[in-house]
Amino acid sequence: MESYFTVMFAFFFLPVTMFVYQLFPARKRWIVLLVASLIFFWSISGSLILFVILSGFMIHYFGLWMENIDLQCSSHKEAQKKKRGVLVFAICMHIGILVLCKYTGFLLGNINSLFVWLNIPILIQVPKIGLPIGISFYSLQAVSYCVDVYRQKITADHNPLRLLLFLVFFPTIMEGPICRYEQTAYSLWEGKSISYSSLTFGTQRILWGVFKKLVIADRLNPMVNELFTNYQNYSGGMVCIAMVTYTLQLYMDFSGTMDVVIGTAEIFGVHLPENFRQPFFSKSIAEFWQRWHITLGTWFKDYVFYPVSMSKMAKKITRKTKKKLGYYYAPLVAGSIALFAVWICNGLWHGSGWHFIFFGLYHFFFILMGNLMLPLLRKYHLQFNHGFLRYLAMIRTTILVCIGELIFRADGLRIALAMIKKMFVDFQFESLNAQMLATLHIDMQDILLVCVSVLIVFVISVCKEKNVQIRKKVASGPIVFRWTLYYTLIFAVILFGAYGTGYVPVDPMYASY
Repeated sequence: MESYFTVMFAFFFLPVTMFVYQLFPARKRWIVLLVASLIFFWSISGSLILFVILSGFMIHYFGLWMENIDLQCSSHKEAQKKKRGVLVFAICMHIGILVLCKYTGFLLGNINSLFVWLNIPILIQVPKIGLPIGISFYSLQAVSYCVDVYRQKITADHNPLRLLLFLVFFPTIMEGPICRYEQTAYSLWEGKSISYSSLTFGTQRILWGVFKKLVIADRLNPMVNELFTNYQNYSGGMVCIAMVTYTLQLYMDFSGTMDVVIGTAEIFGVHLPENFRQPFFSKSIAEFWQRWHITLGTWFKDYVFYPVSMSKMAKKITRKTKKKLGYYYAPLVAGSIALFAVWICNGLWHGSGWHFIFFGLYHFFFILMGNLMLPLLRKYHLQFNHGFLRYLAMIRTTILVCIGELIFRADGLRIALAMIKKMFVDFQFESLNAQMLATLHIDMQDILLVCVSVLIVFVISVCKEKNVQIRKKVASGPIVFRWTLYYTLIFAVILFGAYGTGYVPVDPMYASY
């Protein structure tokens, strides 16, 4: 069982889990979810399941440790000092394991490159370390739990199995969303019955996600791989097509997976936070990241940006610069330092490579420029919320996002820069004849199908942007209409999904980050 899009998951694992879950009494259903989640994790990562189990028991211990400090210390100041030490230790443990598993090769490889550059005859052997599925996601959830206990936003949970289920819940373990303890831990434990409503709404969401993933994202995958792997054989115009199609593929893949994840959890009565909110309607890069991978953005805001921007150093910088820079730009200095920390972390979180770091700095630059120009825009009453300027801002933002995704997808920073250069110095399009399409592993029927499918997703997105409750309207519609729509989606996936001969199965793309 490699992902949520396998026959094993759709027709065996999920139905069996639902059946057994419903057989158990409500107070015992959490056991079914926990066992199913551990089986799912083990089926993908094998013995590396020990990492997530260790993480679950560690945060249980650290939470109780901080709670005991509060009970034992008579002074609040003394308690906070001791708890801060425990928190730092807990964070170092989790981030340390993440760094060990994910970044050891990158760090040692760069050290070896430095030694070569300095003519030092030393070569450090890079060990092969297994990477547990979802470690980038459950590590952040574990850290958020420890920080929230420290801040007394939540009380420490005395049940280690509830914490383990919070970390390893099978719909979220591969790609998130990154949940907070108070959002899901107790709803996972409640054992709500699978109702007609939860099954209907959950299945709706799953079918929509499978449609986006298999019909659009996976169909574009062969062409995207060809253009990025052999970009030097194509003109700048084709590189531009690669950039746009990859952005489209990533969005359909990631948002489609989130639809499946949220729909699956909804069947069990668990409501997960949304991770996408029509990101390509954004008018700036800052707004884009408020709509794309929302739970990651809010995590960095709460646990990196605010602690750095509210630190003693940041307050000191603000006080010293207030007279020279004024009441807007003085706090912006400290805020920019915090923003820089966020985007370095964001880039590294996505992967171990210089192009990921550059990807983070790229977005940092445009968000910073937006912050710096805001007073000027207000002075000249330039608003991008209405009329032609609104659509112009959306187009500009989409172009900038696509360039960022090219950097993200390229096999290294040098290749990313070479591809961007090619778009500017060699911008022309090859003829999309039968031979060229065969080279790109796509045909006109594929292109037509993708265009029609993207148009359907766009129309649905426009409706959602206008707050039209599509799912409720479908669920409350006549039974003939409902089932006609459901069967249309099912047969669309069966007939037009990218699988079988000629297609390599594509795992959810964010599962590797």
